[in-house]
Amino acid sequence: GLAAAAQFSLLECVALALVDTFAHFRIDTSIKWTNDIYVGDRKLVGVLIENSLSGAYVSRSIVGIGINVNQTDFDPTLPNPTSMALAAGRTFDRDEVLSHFADALRARYNDLVLNAEGVHAEYVSRMYRRGVEAQFQLPDGTLLRGTIRDVAPRGDLLLDTPNGPRSFLFKEILFVI
Repeated sequence: GLAAAAQFSLLECVALALVDTFAHFRIDTSIKWTNDIYVGDRKLVGVLIENSLSGAYVSRSIVGIGINVNQTDFDPTLPNPTSMALAAGRTFDRDEVLSHFADALRARYNDLVLNAEGVHAEYVSRMYRRGVEAQFQLPDGTLLRGTIRDVAPRGDLLLDTPNGPRSFLFKEILFVI
């Protein structure tokens, strides 16, 4: 089974399977740390994973994935949504999208079992705004400039900042888009 310490690798696997799925439909995407898929600066997918642990291992995972497939009108209070239809200029068969995702997820999980380091390296290489100086916001509202360098195995975002390298956990930092 998957070690509890490697829970983030499951999220990496799911994110890459989504990127693979959209590539099949000729939609270029990136992974916004930790769990969103973006087309340019717009959110195409949100992912939530809940893991149950048994001792030192993951005993069960529930993965919730919200893909905007054919939606063209969005609630104006949503910050930056998009859909496959808007990105590609055509509609899609949702069953076909699901089928491709299921195949991609199986393949990426096999990759994870055989080469977790390779999956991690690819996740990092597909990250939204990686290597580009960008603005971030801390929970207290403070703005911070930084460049995404990497993601630690447990999921910490590693930024190079004007004051040196810094590490952030989920909800400790937000992208300013």
